Amino acid sequence: MTMTSGEAVTVADLERIRMVGSALRKTGRPVILVPLGSDVHAGHIALIRAARSVPRACVVVAYSGDADDPIFAREKVDVVWHVQDSDLWPSGRRVRLAAQTAFEDVDDELTRIIALIGALGPSEVVVGEKDWELAWAVQRAVRDLHLPTAVKSVPTVRMPNGLAISLRNTQVAEDCREQASALSAALVAGAHVAEQGREAVVRVARDVLAAAGIEPEYLELTARDMGPAPETGDGRLLVAAEIGGVRLIDNVGVPIGIGFRNLDGEA
Repeated sequence: MTMTSGEAVTVADLERIRMVGSALRKTGRPVILVPLGSDVHAGHIALIRAARSVPRACVVVAYSGDADDPIFAREKVDVVWHVQDSDLWPSGRRVRLAAQTAFEDVDDELTRIIALIGALGPSEVVVGEKDWELAWAVQRAVRDLHLPTAVKSVPTVRMPNGLAISLRNTQVAEDCREQASALSAALVAGAHVAEQGREAVVRVARDVLAAAGIEPEYLELTARDMGPAPETGDGRLLVAAEIGGVRLIDNVGVPIGIGFRNLDGEA
């Protein structure tokens, strides 16, 4: 198969993608996997551009939607791996990874991403921080299974009102969008009192949600690695809530006990 850099060559066969991965690795160039679903939005484009920013990178997008989507050529993707679950597991999926996550069930998507990594053999995989527990689970699985792949996470892309860009958020009815934007507002408000400590972060975020009439399924402050939140250091504030019949999730980083004003001094 002849490949020209940046021309979004489509590959659909599992054996062929193994050959492509092997051939690309022999060139000595980084092979970057960007696992997507069945649609493309601005958050996914951010992942592709992060992959493209790696010098001399060969970017492979794993995608189950329309493989001829012109956006891949515009973003100069090298290979579009048009893959369905039936391609990865022709006899049905018989193994399912179990991540020790606290709030979200990410096992199916984690298993899919690790299978994609196993088939392609990339030097790096790029995931989004919108689904923080999934990103964390991929990092942990790659490390614990000793896979020769680095994991890079990309910050959440947001709309002007702060709502995270995701396929799920587009399902929120127009008359519920303002209430939905309170999720990110609550997280930001909590993060901005980070120097006051853990309890203040959660209390302020919960107050903002309550003012918007939102009872969260969960609102939790954890360490970056999903362990207990430290008294001082990097944390993650996570929330889930049903708004307009759609279950939404979001998260932000929190410099607990430090605060954003003191980050330069802490560094």
